[in-house]
Amino acid sequence: MTSVTLYSKPGCHLCESAQDELKRLERRYPHMLTVVDITTDGSLLQRYGERIPVVEIGGREYAAPLNPQVLERALRTARK
Repeated sequence: MTSVTLYSKPGCHLCESAQDELKRLERRYPHMLTVVDITTDGSLLQRYGERIPVVEIGGREYAAPLNPQVLERALRTARK
């Protein structure tokens, strides 16, 4: 099963949209989603603070804007 990490922070509407889209795509592309709150770790906040949401799929990072087509293509590619 593909492992997916969503780097996010509370109150981020783009992050919430990305999470909703990943949940929707789970039916077609089964994956294990882990949501990481970057505000709990200073190094993550420094690394991702201006770029969230950031999704890591198959060792590759995808930064905002994360439209449904980008997420679907990343999940499809990770399955191969």
